[in-house]
Amino acid sequence: MENGGAKGDVPDDANEHCPGTQSEEAGKADSCAGCPNQQICATAPKGPDPDVVAIVERLATVKHKLLVLSGKGGVGKSTFSAQLSFALAEMDHQVGLLDIDICGPSIPKMLGLEGQDIHQSNLGWSPVYVESNLGVMSIGFMLPNPDDAVIWRGPRKNGLIKQFLKDVDWGEIDYLVVDAPPGTSDEHISIVQYLQATGIDGAIIVTTPQQVSLIDVRKEINFCKKVGVPVLGVVENMSGLRQPLSDLRFVKPGETGETDATEWALNYIKEKAPELLSVMACSEVFDSSKGGAEKMCHEMGVPFLGKVPMDPQLCKAAEEGRSCFADQKCSASAPALQNIVKKLIKTE
Repeated sequence: MENGGAKGDVPDDANEHCPGTQSEEAGKADSCAGCPNQQICATAPKGPDPDVVAIVERLATVKHKLLVLSGKGGVGKSTFSAQLSFALAEMDHQVGLLDIDICGPSIPKMLGLEGQDIHQSNLGWSPVYVESNLGVMSIGFMLPNPDDAVIWRGPRKNGLIKQFLKDVDWGEIDYLVVDAPPGTSDEHISIVQYLQATGIDGAIIVTTPQQVSLIDVRKEINFCKKVGVPVLGVVENMSGLRQPLSDLRFVKPGETGETDATEWALNYIKEKAPELLSVMACSEVFDSSKGGAEKMCHEMGVPFLGKVPMDPQLCKAAEEGRSCFADQKCSASAPALQNIVKKLIKTE
């Protein structure tokens, strides 16, 4: 992983992290600054990128490639990617989940794979498996310490993304879910460039309902349109809090602070109106008065896949690296996610 280019494509006197003489970034990347070959590389005619050819060959056994995007961080993109992968695997599909969020790799934790290592064979890097039909690859498996910061410039990030795509041995799988970093950065341009050659199905964009998030989603949609990636749909995550009344915590405010009143409140409900214990408590956490993601999708002409409520049990499943579909407590989020997955399979 010393250089981003293919073997035989990097001069001996090149700078570290050279993108390769045949790369579109040759002579233009940050790592090219000060290289004695920079002018030659920048002006020389480029042939087909040998790494792209290798990526096409490697991913020829992957039937569907799904890119999961978000306009900003913190909207639940990685949680959605993880649960989408769980759902597809539980439908008896062969699934791969590739985490290219280089600086914020949360997929290992959300799949319950923290502390796992990557193994290499004569066929390439082997994914880390959750189940026999669900494999995962992430830079998180390469960090000596999970608290280590990844402080890399664009060319080195792109080199690792390229290496993931051409060196990971997924075998014959039905779906490759790619969890991308938030925004529209250099990594997005690279992953789109590499995957387009392999026949990418399209992108799923995750957002929250409020305008501050939707502003960036509009940019993400326009990015996809400009680079020619179909938008398979938008998912509105954290679409209001949904929680069984029996799971709520009650407090009683006072002059000296709050006191816990949960036991008293639940006992009162059990005595006076026990049927309320099966009622779902709802609260609109984010302002969606302007129509949220559904209205935005109608305005921009892209599919709206559905809403996923803010469900504390889903958050707990993600923290513990579990599928929410096998947990009866995820009664608010699991059905919503299942409906989205069914729509997605029909559209791609």
